[in-house]
Amino acid sequence: MKVLVPVKRVVDYNVKVRVRADGTGVETANVKMSMNPFDEIAVEEAVRQKEGGAISEIVAVSCGPSTCQETLRTALALGADRAILVDTAVELQPLAVAKLLRAVVEREQPQLVILGKQAIDDDCNQTGQMLAALLGWSQATFASRLVIEGNHARVTREIDGGLETLSIRLPAVITTDLRLNEPRYVTLPNIMKAKKKPLDAITPDVLGVDVTPRLKTLRVDEPPRRKAGARVADVAALADKLKNEAKVVQ
Repeated sequence: MKVLVPVKRVVDYNVKVRVRADGTGVETANVKMSMNPFDEIAVEEAVRQKEGGAISEIVAVSCGPSTCQETLRTALALGADRAILVDTAVELQPLAVAKLLRAVVEREQPQLVILGKQAIDDDCNQTGQMLAALLGWSQATFASRLVIEGNHARVTREIDGGLETLSIRLPAVITTDLRLNEPRYVTLPNIMKAKKKPLDAITPDVLGVDVTPRLKTLRVDEPPRRKAGARVADVAALADKLKNEAKVVQ
């Protein structure tokens, strides 16, 4: 079985995000970038399934500028067999990414797509669901456990009331949640091996996909600073502040 694992290059989760001075977006110049944490979990799960014998080949794919090759090399070092870069300088939105991934799926013919439930930069949580809809495949989101059984997958997913277990028919799209696994560290020998693994680059034009943005970002602003808290002497003073300052009670 072949599995396709999309990965995204984002600002590292340890970096404090700063808004550009002109308000056009987030500052990325001279900022540490890394693989989206949820996608890293997806790569780890694919590798574990391969180690268990359920998967024979792992193909990592990323959509974005040529700098995404670094993220793909990380996926290869984690255990992916080969990688594909859809090279474009256009700012990609979830629907465009889903269309690109559909085109890659049609070329590669995988039986399973595993990707992070959302990216930590835009938090859209849309690409996996849109991809499943475009392909007409089964889908299971927010997976915290995955068991592949023949042409079916049993997925335990987190919901508001607890856990829900689904049995879905392959081919399918599965999005990963935090508790699915803990990704392994990338070792130096695997980093060296990843440099020799194949990484192919194609463009949206080759795939026949129009990635023109449908939405326009007007301005990006930092959230307002929270006011410092204050101590009150008694309940009467608290009630007075809630009524006259915060105006949350009548």
